[in-house]
Amino acid sequence: MAAYDDVCVLVPTYNEAATVADVIEQVRAEGFETVLVTDGGSTDGTRELAREAGAQVTRQSGSGKGQAVREAVEAIDQPYVLMLDGDATYRPEQAHRLVEPLLEGQAEHVIGNRFADLRPSAMTRLNMTGNRIINRAFGVIHGRNLQDILSGYRAFTRESFKRLSLGADGFGIETELAVECIRRDVQTAVVPITYDPRPEGSETNLRPVRDGANIIARLYQMARATNPLFYFGSVGAVSGLIGAVLTLYVAFDWLLNGIAHNVLALAAGVSILFAVQLVMFGVLSDLIVTTTREQNRRLERIANAVESEQGSYSVPHTRARSAAETTRISDTDAAGTDASTGDNLASQSSQLSDHEDNVKNTPENEQEEIAADVEDEE
Repeated sequence: MAAYDDVCVLVPTYNEAATVADVIEQVRAEGFETVLVTDGGSTDGTRELAREAGAQVTRQSGSGKGQAVREAVEAIDQPYVLMLDGDATYRPEQAHRLVEPLLEGQAEHVIGNRFADLRPSAMTRLNMTGNRIINRAFGVIHGRNLQDILSGYRAFTRESFKRLSLGADGFGIETELAVECIRRDVQTAVVPITYDPRPEGSETNLRPVRDGANIIARLYQMARATNPLFYFGSVGAVSGLIGAVLTLYVAFDWLLNGIAHNVLALAAGVSILFAVQLVMFGVLSDLIVTTTREQNRRLERIANAVESEQGSYSVPHTRARSAAETTRISDTDAAGTDASTGDNLASQSSQLSDHEDNVKNTPENEQEEIAADVEDEE
């Protein structure tokens, strides 16, 4: 079993006592030792059960899932974060599908697609319809199909998370994450996962109609910064349609009945003029956004190139310096060895010369006596 020491598992909870312990135990069994539970003020003992299961538990200072996620990521030290809900609808044994692309450098943000394996009764018909509408709207507005932007099972690098501008406090956090990933050019991948129904005794905190309306409103609001042509153009289209209808009514009533509607005619003209101005403003805004985004990409490429060149320079330079130092040390050792050898030879030569001088200086009669002594001994 692989150990994921660089990954922190983040589990936002609110009254999940029926499932949170099982989720934590299964996550740790998959090799994720660091589990952080951020609780939104549960009253059913969720925090106590999470601690007993081996998780670190904190209580968020505010309210809402979005606020809990932002606050928790600020407290995480690990470079990678795996986020899942504590309601046992996601399978911990599939966590490696989301984490591996991060560890291999293939993505900075990974989304688990629930629709790849949606189990029976895992979603109500209303929830499924709302999810598909929101995903379709996201694709139209932002020009990217991420398949399941509302999935709560995702993984991301802490560095990429800090580049995102997030402000949603509730369930709109998933929508903001998806939009900001597109806006900030965060490398995003989608992997298939299984989505199970909630276990018996576990109640959802989602309010489909209210939360769905808030998510759609937030999605449209964020289009102002990512796709201003759609944002202003859609309002302009509505205004232009109203002006066109009023114009047709005034024209037909004047042509057929001879009745003039001066006020309606003025309103029609204002609506059409307003529509044209909005569309023009949207085109200019879109041009500015596109240009700025392209400039940011170029600056990022330049920064990456500079970092690569600095890294490639420092390594050979260090190696060359090490080689020079090694050569210098070797030369010093060799010189020392040669000097020592020369000193020894000089000493031996001196001793040999002294011996020869002693022999030469010995008297001849002494030499003859020494030779005779040697013969007697033999």
